[in-house]
Amino acid sequence: MDLNLRKAILSNIAKNDQEQLEATIVDAVQNGEEKMLPGLGVLFELIWKHSDQQEKQEMVDALEQGVKNATATG
Repeated sequence: MDLNLRKAILSNIAKNDQEQLEATIVDAVQNGEEKMLPGLGVLFELIWKHSDQQEKQEMVDALEQGVKNATATG
């Protein structure tokens, strides 16, 4: 069985508007369910691919800060 998870996730959100996309992200982050991680990864991949170098650097900076904060608070 050939399951293309990336394709399935994109198919599920293909018709979503900005509000729905944001709600998907917020829901996934707030619930913190492991099963949502692949979907967030696909969304991040899309964001990364469509970002310029400055935006990528800002994301990496924010990620670094988030990791530092998360590990500092345990």
